[in-house]
Amino acid sequence: MLDPNELYELTDDLPDLGQPVLIQALTGFVDAGSATRLAREHLLSTLEGRLIATFDVDQLVDYRSRRPVMTFVEDHWERYEEPQLELHLLHDDAGTPFLLLTGPEPDLQWERFVASVIELIRRLDVRLTAGLNAIPMAVPHTRPTGVTAHATRRDLIAGYEPWLQRVQVPASAGHLLEYRLGQQGRDALGFAVHVPHYVAQSEYPAAAELLLSSISRTTGLLLPNEGLRSAAELVRTDIDRQVAQTNEAGALVQALEEQYDAFARGRGEPNLLATQSGPLPTADELGAELERFLAEQGRPGDQPGR
Repeated sequence: MLDPNELYELTDDLPDLGQPVLIQALTGFVDAGSATRLAREHLLSTLEGRLIATFDVDQLVDYRSRRPVMTFVEDHWERYEEPQLELHLLHDDAGTPFLLLTGPEPDLQWERFVASVIELIRRLDVRLTAGLNAIPMAVPHTRPTGVTAHATRRDLIAGYEPWLQRVQVPASAGHLLEYRLGQQGRDALGFAVHVPHYVAQSEYPAAAELLLSSISRTTGLLLPNEGLRSAAELVRTDIDRQVAQTNEAGALVQALEEQYDAFARGRGEPNLLATQSGPLPTADELGAELERFLAEQGRPGDQPGR
């Protein structure tokens, strides 16, 4: 196997980071409501930080599968949006340093990429790795947004109840990273927020807010979410207006509300996943839904990171 150290460049002027948390926010896998992208962009735009490591995307990205965008102006090429896979050092609202991995999910060399990230985790003495995802679900936007938590150790996600026993879904580089970390006895966890399927193709800031709140709850980081909360309120108002304009949309949301509430009452919990037919989806049904959503998100011509 090729040396994983050759896949990235790390700055040599790092301060003492203590034992930081690493948040993995790669794009390219399921990202309903663009929640992972919104959360990542919010952190980068609101917190102090700097770039500390870059990956060799030429070895990781299939350009013909996800073509980057170029801008043509009159008689010349003016801009090339180069895909970038980067590790950022940020500081939360209390000044605590943490790491943020951003960029397109690699198309190639997953095992080598994962080995490279784990080597960075070792070199930087990362104590916990946390991944972000958002998946489309048959839930109403009028009820609290749900989230699925998973981890290499159950006590890392204490307070989060499982909602599936066993399921097979398409793999992702981020999930493979969590799996390999668990095999090595390192702490890692992830959150998949449930986005109403009828808004999965639009930006849904409420889901991004929940992702950051979940990270704060489990890691102790003070991550900002005020801007996302304000955006979520505006989006909620817009969705309510659109639903009110058609009887079909109103009937759909009402049916989802009834099924959600019935399922929650049956479990005796206030914030649970409901499905279109009442019981939880089968493994085949969930896998097929994720396959369909991935196919829609990964059409030829899509650019990495979008």
